[in-house]
Amino acid sequence: MNKIKNLGFAALCLLAFNSNAQTDKATTTKIVDEKNFIFVATSALPLNVTEVSKVLNRMSGPPTGGTINLNADNYDLRITPDSVISYLPFYGRAFNGTPYGGSNDESGYKFTSTKFTYETKKGRKKGWNIAIQTKDVKENVRMNLSISEGGYATLSVVSMNKQSITFNGYLKEAKKASAAK
Repeated sequence: MNKIKNLGFAALCLLAFNSNAQTDKATTTKIVDEKNFIFVATSALPLNVTEVSKVLNRMSGPPTGGTINLNADNYDLRITPDSVISYLPFYGRAFNGTPYGGSNDESGYKFTSTKFTYETKKGRKKGWNIAIQTKDVKENVRMNLSISEGGYATLSVVSMNKQSITFNGYLKEAKKASAAK
């Protein structure tokens, strides 16, 4: 009987850990309305299949069908009312001499933008669609973020110098800065 209780407790802990990855409907609504959230990328889906194969051949573990797992790398996109801070990798073909792969700082979407447009629309099946266009980033990056009420999201990134790439992930609340003592 004690083993069953321990097994049930372990299953409950795993369920609680997994459900922590997304936000509830009220929190998601609040952070989207406030334009103050973090999109955490958990996987990348590059546009070009041959480029994906090159990346996957360099990685250890079994192939994942074109999806690159990013769980351990902590890539994210931070949205605030006055800035967009991107720390995302890039896998695919670049057109203007940008290095290939996600490990080099110059190869990803790593920038801070303070001049950008931000448009929010209600999604057809609930949730939100957010379009962000940077105006002060070298590559003129355009991002489209589709968010579900549960906080899961898909981010598509398009630039002038690189192939498009899509990221799957989830939203989380940005931590509020604590007041100075």
